[in-house]
Amino acid sequence: MIRRVIYPPVWLLLGLIAVFALNETWPLLRFTSLAWQVVGAVVILMGLLLLVAANGLFVRAGTEVIPFRPVSSLVTGGVYRLSRNPMYLGMALVLLGCALTVGALSALAIPPVFAVIVQIRFIHHEERMLQGLFPEEYPAYCARVRRWL
Repeated sequence: MIRRVIYPPVWLLLGLIAVFALNETWPLLRFTSLAWQVVGAVVILMGLLLLVAANGLFVRAGTEVIPFRPVSSLVTGGVYRLSRNPMYLGMALVLLGCALTVGALSALAIPPVFAVIVQIRFIHHEERMLQGLFPEEYPAYCARVRRWL
């Protein structure tokens, strides 16, 4: 049986669709103002910068970015000193920024749902894989750096 994986960017896209759908169909409480739109834009920018920085470190290390593909090195520098999952954190920030920008209370539920999905579908499996590939380095890294922040 072939296991089909819905990759994290697809979950991000689904999350973005959900943010905008909730904004249109079930906003609950509205908090729209220029201030919230600016805050949301800054959060989106932070998320995108985190994604670019983390991806660049993987490229420089010559290792695979796509989940469950063979990994050749453990990346622990740069933004990986702050979070073991800066790409997932960046995606969650993009979702949070979009939810803040649209100004619908219901849309704020999407970033934590995304984080739970990513943790269950990807992070736990990736951690087991890295533990097996780097049995000494990875536990030491986990002791120094938190999973999200």
